[in-house]
Amino acid sequence: MVVELHCGKTCGLGYTYADVATAKLIETKLLDCVREAPAAGIGALWARMVCTVRNLGRPGIASMAIAAVDNALWDLNARLMERPLHSVLGATRSSIPIYGSGGFTSYTKRELESHMARWVHDGLTRVKMKVGRDPAADVDRVRAARSAIGSHTELFVDANGAYNVKEALEFAHLFLDFGVRWFEEPVYHRDVRGLRFIREHAPASIEISAGEYGYDPFDFERLIEVVDVLQADVTRCEGITGFLLVDGLCAATNVPLSTHCAPAITAPAAAASQMLRHMEYFFDHVRIEGMLFDGVPQVRNGALQLDPACPGNGLTFKRKDAQRFAI
Repeated sequence: MVVELHCGKTCGLGYTYADVATAKLIETKLLDCVREAPAAGIGALWARMVCTVRNLGRPGIASMAIAAVDNALWDLNARLMERPLHSVLGATRSSIPIYGSGGFTSYTKRELESHMARWVHDGLTRVKMKVGRDPAADVDRVRAARSAIGSHTELFVDANGAYNVKEALEFAHLFLDFGVRWFEEPVYHRDVRGLRFIREHAPASIEISAGEYGYDPFDFERLIEVVDVLQADVTRCEGITGFLLVDGLCAATNVPLSTHCAPAITAPAAAASQMLRHMEYFFDHVRIEGMLFDGVPQVRNGALQLDPACPGNGLTFKRKDAQRFAI
């Protein structure tokens, strides 16, 4: 879902991964928040949008709609200044550590091995796979992934909340035999007590992470005490403005931050994060963003490289290529 905001002849680009209802909400609620408003007033416009969706329910679609508009506002301002967005945000790095993310449960074991090995061949030193659809097969799948990537690549698993607390704890100990270092959403992401229990009882070398379904600052405040690494999605957490609030929360509590999906739109904010551990380089979104945008940042030496000169987020919407997907 793409948003374009115009100021004179300059256009800012933002997007989110969400239902078409998100676009409808922007048209009916958020458009009037930004129409004919000062482009530089991002903080005020963000607060106005948050206030506008109060009676609709802030988390979910409303937060994703705000995210798309906020991302476009930041891009617009950087383009008006003729500066890269990561520079405007106060970048702390020019390249961003990433991990290859995919390894879907729909893959056969052979497809999983090939997929994981390809990330390593491309120079990535961390990879993540999905678990949880068929728990009886998970140990064998993790064993296959470890065999495919060798002993020097970090292996992460993501259960997307598929296990109950006791299952998750058992699998944490089983996965330890294969050098798993990261266990994402071992239980339902809103089960704060369950996450805390698993974090306290899992092997110390396995980090427990969650946060991709965090929408507003209150979601992250509840999670930050029960995870080893907090995650945030710039297309869900009310945009770059919301992401920077999460980064500040992490800094105040000394908890590392990792990003979730949408690498092209996330990169400038990730570059400015004080607490960034790494960024998710998600297979599906890498493919989609390459199809629909020019200027997508490229991977070199296992990290995403930022363009030091291109204004804004550096992305150009391939409108003709995207038209056949339009709703």
